[in-house]
Amino acid sequence: KGKLSDFGTQLRAKQKLKGYYANISERQFYAIYVEATRMKGDSGENLIGLLERRLDTVVYRAKFVPTMFAARQFVNHGHVKVNGRRVNIPSYKLKVGDVVEVKDASKQLALVLEANQLAERDVPDFIDADHNKQVAKFIRIPHLSDVPFAVQMEPHLIVEFYSR
Repeated sequence: KGKLSDFGTQLRAKQKLKGYYANISERQFYAIYVEATRMKGDSGENLIGLLERRLDTVVYRAKFVPTMFAARQFVNHGHVKVNGRRVNIPSYKLKVGDVVEVKDASKQLALVLEANQLAERDVPDFIDADHNKQVAKFIRIPHLSDVPFAVQMEPHLIVEFYSR
């Protein structure tokens, strides 16, 4: 197979990132991109920062559930509270200092107990998680380098893709 064109490389970078965030829809993803470009600073960094502020992402990062897909469903099904109030919108954007917790009634779910056993995934330092209480605090908006992606993500290529 031939070498990928610039378009192909950019598209692949976009699909990879979208897939990582539980196949987030193009419409939502594009809206986040637009918001990222309107913010001060590097658009690629902003894009990652916005994706990492999503409630479903933080639920996954805090290790309350085993996968990103599970996180979206978990939030959707009303198992999560933000600052003491139930929020069932996976795309809910957290602010620094927000406290995310698993509802008491949901703490014994097999999914939650299973996630707690997962040793191989560390909670990144922009989230302060207490697994005994199933509570996590969103401490700061992360940079690309703070985010523990399993593969290298290239948000600058996504910015190029959309600004064609």
